[in-house]
Amino acid sequence: MQLDGGVRALARIPFRGRGVVYALLVAIMSVPGVVLLIPKFLVINQLSMYDSWSGLIVPLLCDAAGVFIMKGFFESIPTSVEEQARVDGAGTWRIFFSIVLPMSVPSLVTITILSFQGSWNELSHFIVASRSSGLVTLTKGVAQLSAGSLGQGNQYPLKLGAALIMTLPVAVLFFIFQRRIMDTTSGSVKE
Repeated sequence: MQLDGGVRALARIPFRGRGVVYALLVAIMSVPGVVLLIPKFLVINQLSMYDSWSGLIVPLLCDAAGVFIMKGFFESIPTSVEEQARVDGAGTWRIFFSIVLPMSVPSLVTITILSFQGSWNELSHFIVASRSSGLVTLTKGVAQLSAGSLGQGNQYPLKLGAALIMTLPVAVLFFIFQRRIMDTTSGSVKE
């Protein structure tokens, strides 16, 4: 939730350097993830997270794309919504938690689905962040299956079954949350 508040500040509150911060976020998005593998490995290793579940999960929790999506959403909320809440006596935190955050559920769901899909399909990070056989993720296991002794020859049913199993969690997550992805700002203000 601090991420949402920071993004809301980036979208709504004018401050010096706002354009620079936004330009840095866009620049971060333009850097391919493969370029960051060695620095990511060094940081994971220095934080003693190498070869652990935290080393696999924590680096994938936040990315610049989520900030980009939320900034666009917060800018799309009419300022009159916040002005009306202020007239009714709501403070900044009350406006954020009672009005803006519930309105941002579709964007948060979109970010959740995209982040889950990106993390679920990530292979290079999992190869770099762990080596023990107890921390093999499904993506890494399917890659080993395709490259190993079963990967040679015509083991297409096995490979396709593994690909189907990998696709199911993302599809289930999308179908569970698809009704939440809609425009909730419509009807909030009559202009």
